[in-house]
Amino acid sequence: MSAEEYPITPGVRFLRARAIPFTPRCYRFEEHGGAAASARALCVPEHAVVKTLVVRTDGAQVLLVLMHGDRELSLKNLARAIGVKSAVMCEEQEAKRLTGYLFGGTSPFGTRVPLPVYVERTILALPRILINGGKRGFLVEIDPADLRKAFPLTEIDAAL
Repeated sequence: MSAEEYPITPGVRFLRARAIPFTPRCYRFEEHGGAAASARALCVPEHAVVKTLVVRTDGAQVLLVLMHGDRELSLKNLARAIGVKSAVMCEEQEAKRLTGYLFGGTSPFGTRVPLPVYVERTILALPRILINGGKRGFLVEIDPADLRKAFPLTEIDAAL
């Protein structure tokens, strides 16, 4: 699939509706490859690939966490950072029901249910980021400042 033939997902529609410019980046999806595989396929630093994680807090609130692709999320540290007792990763079926996306294709843009978005603060300092566009094997390259145009963000420290 070439950049000219990218999928029109709810994420793409979301970005277009808000006039947020993006560059489509398609690659061959690798099951369980994660951000490392997409970074290799697109010849970009894994640090610039942003993964979207769907998390549930002890208060039953579901939220999205945007993290650098080369970092691991500590749920304990996340809970502490956002002021809850605990946090767990959502099961795949629940995440799909809320976002409309499959694991490996979860985008923060155009989710079925609007969810609070937490972003690792250092992501906003990068010149460009690649983030899922709403389909496995499809990222969108954007200016991280445009995340603020997309939805309200809560910044969290990278020490997760």
